[in-house]
Amino acid sequence: MKSTPPASPVITLRTITLENRRAMFNLEVTEEQRQYVASNLSSVASCYVLATNGAQPFPFIIYADEQPVGFVMIVYGTTGYDEPSFAVDNYCILRLMIDKAHQNKGYGRRAMAQITAFIRTFPAGSAECCWIPYKQDNFAAKKLYECFGFRDNGEAFNGEAISVLQL
Repeated sequence: MKSTPPASPVITLRTITLENRRAMFNLEVTEEQRQYVASNLSSVASCYVLATNGAQPFPFIIYADEQPVGFVMIVYGTTGYDEPSFAVDNYCILRLMIDKAHQNKGYGRRAMAQITAFIRTFPAGSAECCWIPYKQDNFAAKKLYECFGFRDNGEAFNGEAISVLQL
């Protein structure tokens, strides 16, 4: 008798609640990756600052079935930082992380599919593109973004390369 392989977990984006916030704050990247992404606590605090300054942040916990495995922060509009001029009325994936215990399982790629699908619903308004800043030596991130159609545009944001996806 042939056994069936276990089904892959379903990846979903969920809003932060009182019940799941602590689990999200405990998600961490590896020591080596800390140079690439802010902590989730810092990111959630940034959401408040962004919202009070006119941007529309969308922070989500990334779940694999019922297990929190990552975090993403999408922003619509200007972030208030020294950003590229095209940031106005466009989306930005400002933060994206998968917890160190859940990396190399395909969750980042599957989460990115959910993230881009969410952005293409234009939840805060129409847009021409989505952009994502990343450190140029973060080759894994660059490869992931390119798989989804993001292309470097030669500009920088806070010393990071900018990759753009036309919507």
